[in-house]
Amino acid sequence: MRGVAKQFGKTVALDNFDLTIPEGSLVTLLGPSGCGKTTALRIIAGLLKADRGKTFFDSTDISNTPAADRDIGMVFQAYSLFPNMSARQNIEFGLRVRKESRTEISRKTDEVLEIIGLTQHDEKFPHQLSGGQQQRVALARAIVIRPRVLLLDEPLSALDAQVRDQLRDEIRRVQREFGITTLFVTHDQEEALTISDQVGVMDRGNLMQIGPPETVYSKPANPTVARFIGITNEIPVRIAGSRAHLLGGEFAIAPNSDYSRDAQSGVALVRPEEVKLSKPGANEGDAHIASITFLGPTSTLEVITKQGLRIKVSLLSKEAASFAINEKVNIGVSSQTLLITVGI
Repeated sequence: MRGVAKQFGKTVALDNFDLTIPEGSLVTLLGPSGCGKTTALRIIAGLLKADRGKTFFDSTDISNTPAADRDIGMVFQAYSLFPNMSARQNIEFGLRVRKESRTEISRKTDEVLEIIGLTQHDEKFPHQLSGGQQQRVALARAIVIRPRVLLLDEPLSALDAQVRDQLRDEIRRVQREFGITTLFVTHDQEEALTISDQVGVMDRGNLMQIGPPETVYSKPANPTVARFIGITNEIPVRIAGSRAHLLGGEFAIAPNSDYSRDAQSGVALVRPEEVKLSKPGANEGDAHIASITFLGPTSTLEVITKQGLRIKVSLLSKEAASFAINEKVNIGVSSQTLLITVGI
């Protein structure tokens, strides 16, 4: 997509939007409701027409190509299965429309049924299948035609947590197995970070940052991205020139910070895993532990400073085991630089 714009009345859904999806990769657009991610997907699908800009498949401009001629597979949040057709018939539908031979239809359908683990349920109708099974059928129907591009519009949001995790892993496995270029749209950070080759974070019709999940999380382009991806502590800081002071330490200010250069105070965005705790020894400690939440290999601790500031801390559970609720602790930050923004 190049320079794509779309407006609904006075609401700007996309503003000079650019997006490149490398062939064979899975790219996720992540952002809050109304940020424009589904609008972008629907323009690629041909279900919406952009006000300005162009959409390409490789070097071919498909901006005016009808949706039916774009060679796209699509999976929606609603399963959108034909209720009067069995699972097998739903999957076969696209192949029949393409007038493939009976032998090829049977072969391809059998193959994809085995891949998604529904061979035993192929003659069941949608109302006889669970939500997860119905979404597997929808996925199978989209990929059996070997589309050039697969579009997934929040396909997991209607499922319960356990089924969602299982199907998320299956989508990734199937996408890699078939090598289909895929655009995945979600507002769920964990989904985006887990499933993607690249994550694009959107806000108000703009693509704020796109890159590998590790980069977007650990090196956010700006405070907006940092706040949206993962958990972030917002800790008041004192600013002196190009240095920031908080929790007894002095830090460099990250160049992508967003604050007035003559400001004397601001807010540092600090990940829970960047906060460090230590035993206070002879002194009274900077804070006390208010809660400890066990999450398996890691634990989340909430500490409250003497000033009443609540800070989340992420530790390996074996490290967290050495601390107790109400225990006094010293608190610091392990980072060398801080991302600074304006007040909370």
